[in-house]
Formats: sequence, C-alpha cells, structure tokens
Amino acid sequence: MQVQCPVCQMTVDSDHLALVYQRMHFAFCSSQCRERFEAAPHLYVGVPGEKAPKQKGQEVLKRRCLRLEVAPTAEQGQLIVEAVGAMMGIRQIALEGTEVRITYDLLETTEEQIERTLTEAGSRLGSAWTERFRRAVVHYTEDCEAANMEVTDRPRHHHG
Repeated sequence: MQVQCPVCQMTVDSDHLALVYQRMHFAFCSSQCRERFEAAPHLYVGVPGEKAPKQKGQEVLKRRCLRLEVAPTAEQGQLIVEAVGAMMGIRQIALEGTEVRITYDLLETTEEQIERTLTEAGSRLGSAWTERFRRAVVHYTEDCEAANMEVTDRPRHHHG
C-alpha cells in the first residue's frame, strides 16, 4: 500500500521507515524526513479542530549564505551543489566564488541537517573542506548576531 510522507508529501510504501505516533502510522521517503518528523511531530500532525502547518500546505522558507575561505573548483562545487540539492526541502542552492547560498523549507529540512550534509560532502573533498564548512557556519552565525546588534537610522514605528 502507498501513503504520503507527512514531511515532503512524496508517495512511499506504507512500511518504508515507518513509525507509529499517537496511534497513527506514518511512513517516510528518507531518514531525513523521518528525523525531521521525530524532532517536531506537531508541525505535521494536527490536533482535533486544527491542522498542522504542513497539513495546511505552509512553507517556511529560510535563506542562508555561507562564505567559504577558499572557492571550490568546478568539480568540488558540483559535488557540493549535488549533495545539498539532493536533500528534501532544498528549494535552491547557488555557488558563486566563495559563497554558498541555500534556500530551504524549514518544514522539510533544518540548518543542522544541511550542515551535516555539507560536512559529509566536505569529507569527500578532503579534510580541509570539513573544517572550511564548519568555519563558514560559525561565521554565518556570528554575522547574523552582529547584524542584529547594528544601530541603524531606520524609522521606528510608534504606536499610539
């Protein structure tokens, strides 16, 4: 029997990577989708009277731009793009010079899963690449924190 993966909506065999949650049977297209479901099942399973975000057809698009210390070669770049692009929930990946820009649906994948995939791809490219990806993630996090603290002259909204 065929059922839909609750995370990405792919049709799968009902016994593929199956689990029972709150007496309901679920099957998943990949270990990535099963892991995502197990981390936050109520993104996919509603409660009486209210559908979950995924059941409503919602997408939560996130964009990440990681800066690498060294630009990958064309072959290395292809491996990176293919590895991340094969993940469920990746809407776009672009590699230009030292920048890796990724757009993904948070309801289908997480930044942690993307980092893990980049690390695995890095290990295939050589030990230096694993460290380059780790540093790129750290720099991204620090860049976001610094940007959030910046003082700007944007007008503030006053209520009243």
